[in-house]
Amino acid sequence: MSILESVVIGAGQAGLSASYHLLRLGIEHVVLDANARPGGAWQHRWDALTMRDVHRVAELPGDDAPVHDHARANLAVPQTFAAYEHSHDLPVIRPVHVDEVFGDEGILVVRAGERSWRTRTLINATGTWMQPFVPHYPGIETFVGEQLHTVDYPGPEHFRGKRVLVVGGGASAVQFLGALAPLTDVLWATRKPPVWRTDDFTPEAGAAAVALVEQRVAQGLPPESVVSVTGLMLRPQEREAERLGAYAARLPMFSSIEPDGVRWADGSFERVDVILWATGFRPAIAHLAPLHLRSPQGGIRLDRDGRGTTAVADPRIQLVGYGPSASTIGANRAGRTAARAVRRHLAQLTVGVAE
Repeated sequence: MSILESVVIGAGQAGLSASYHLLRLGIEHVVLDANARPGGAWQHRWDALTMRDVHRVAELPGDDAPVHDHARANLAVPQTFAAYEHSHDLPVIRPVHVDEVFGDEGILVVRAGERSWRTRTLINATGTWMQPFVPHYPGIETFVGEQLHTVDYPGPEHFRGKRVLVVGGGASAVQFLGALAPLTDVLWATRKPPVWRTDDFTPEAGAAAVALVEQRVAQGLPPESVVSVTGLMLRPQEREAERLGAYAARLPMFSSIEPDGVRWADGSFERVDVILWATGFRPAIAHLAPLHLRSPQGGIRLDRDGRGTTAVADPRIQLVGYGPSASTIGANRAGRTAARAVRRHLAQLTVGVAE
């Protein structure tokens, strides 16, 4: 079996950016994507999410950004990604679900079922969409209504006439409340009081938020999303929900779940038909476990004090779309950084052989 210079896992924004830059540097590689079609996580978003609703989707390197209009995001972005893969002739193989990555006599082996690839370096771009997080509360398994996570969200019409409890203090929860409050009865519960941003989100503010995430990664702590430290803002399409009081009536978290509702810490009971968990995601990196990249603090330390993409525990491994690069803009930059780090590592291997 031939040995590749690099393997990229994931064909979302970060993976496509990394592949583009690897090609420009002349580095032999393949991109392994678990999805049957182009589009990364975007193809799995709900139909009601339009390009007007999403935060800015940055252009891929060497290409234009998707048009921001009323087109469905789960169609517009995948179409853009598919055209990008084709126009740049990116070496994407799909569907490939990677089970594990392990070392074998100095070479990395990427195993997916009965197939495997041997490579000198790896760029991991698996993001978070396939690793939804739902916190456990007593009685969660007894609830007879619907429990949905952001990944399962079917669009607002599904909830018409139902009493919905939205759980979570991030941007997704704010968007769900904005869509549901004009249609049906909603409650909002968060673990901590939401932090609202009242000033403009300037480039300087964005840089400061990213720096906070970098600090966690540099310490080997599990990363928090960039959005979690920027504060929340209401968009025009959420003003009607604000007028209806959906955001002002935020409640602290319940203490337990019962078959037809939730029990608050003061003993009072609230009947609900649906619990919508807008509780975020975790990095989808279980396949990297054999490489022992995690620090004692539970995260993966990256070089350059958290600003780089190289795993400190193993310089053959690059992580993009992880921690501070978990946004479309950040993922693009990280793809270039990772490709250059791969080139440096390969150059060091060549020098070692020559010596």
